[in-house]
Amino acid sequence: MKIFCLAALAFAVAVMPALACDTPADSLGTTARCAETGCSFTVPEIAVPVALTGLSAWAVGNGWLEKRKYDIQDALSAGGRHHIRIDEFTPYLPLAAVYGLNVCGVRGRHSYLDATIIIAMSYATMTAGTYALKYTFRERRPDGTERNSFPSGHTATAFMAATALYNEFRDVSPWIGYGGYAVAALTGYLRIYNNRHYINDVVAGACIGYLSAKFAYWLFPRIFKGRAAGHPSATSISGSPFCSPEGAGMSLSISF
Repeated sequence: MKIFCLAALAFAVAVMPALACDTPADSLGTTARCAETGCSFTVPEIAVPVALTGLSAWAVGNGWLEKRKYDIQDALSAGGRHHIRIDEFTPYLPLAAVYGLNVCGVRGRHSYLDATIIIAMSYATMTAGTYALKYTFRERRPDGTERNSFPSGHTATAFMAATALYNEFRDVSPWIGYGGYAVAALTGYLRIYNNRHYINDVVAGACIGYLSAKFAYWLFPRIFKGRAAGHPSATSISGSPFCSPEGAGMSLSISF
C-alpha cells in the first residue's frame, strides 16, 4: 500500500502539470480567468512539493532517514517537557484573515461566496489526502501516543489556508500572503516542538496543504464557469443602531 501511495505521488508529478496546461473548448475565457485568479501553475510548483512529500513518506521506516529525523527531533523538540498550545489555533489564522480583510474593506480576488467555495474545496482535498496517508503509513507520534503522525494535519491546514490567503490578496500586497506562510511555518515548528510530529510529517503536511489549495484554485473556474471569478467582491455590509424601551443595539446586514 505504501508503494502504491508513492507511485500515486509520482503519477501526480506527470499528470497535474498536463492538466494545468489543458485548454478546453472555452480556453480563451478559462485562460483569462486563470491569468486573473492565479488558478494555473507550473511544473516546478507541482513537482517540487510532490517530490518532497514522496521523500518524507520514504523517511517512514527507512533506517538512514529515520535516524536523521530523530536527530532533528532531538534538536527542535522540547521532548514533552514544555508545550506551547497556540498550534491548535494558528492553522486557522490565515483563513480568518481572508474574511477579516474583506470585512475591513480590503477586497480579495473573489467574493465571500466564491472564496468560501474554493476554501471548502481546498479543505476537502487536503483532508482526504492527509487521512489517506495517515491510515496508510500509521507512523507513531514522537510522544508515543497514536499511530497517525504522518503527515501533519495541523500543518496541512495552515499551509492550505496560507496559500488561499496569498492567492486572494497577492495583488493587494504579496506580504499579506507571506505573513500567512510565516504563521503556517510557525505552526509546523510548534508541532515538532510540542513533540507531536517529526520533521517529515511537517514537510509532507505543508506540501499537501499547498497542493490542495492550488488544485482548488485550478478547479474552481472549470466547474463554476458562469461565475464572475476573479472580480472584486460585490459584498456590502451595512449596520444601523436601534433603541427601544426593551433595550438598544445594532443590526448588521451582509449581502453578497
